[in-house]
Amino acid sequence: MSDDRTPSQFNAARAVSRFWRGQAGAVTVDWVVLTGFIVFLGMATAFYVATSVPQVADKVGTHLEDTPVMPN
Repeated sequence: MSDDRTPSQFNAARAVSRFWRGQAGAVTVDWVVLTGFIVFLGMATAFYVATSVPQVADKVGTHLEDTPVMPN
């Protein structure tokens, strides 16, 4: 069986194989993914809080308006 690949294809295949086996940069990728997830979680939390605050404020205002105040 002969190998029909050119030397540049063989070198590229070897480089890809070395890349998949290597660990260089793996920690950096892990930190980037973790940091991205934390940022996404913070943005989702901020969006949820920002959309809930006006409704809660209206309920508090209504409750305060309906609460009688006793004179001294």
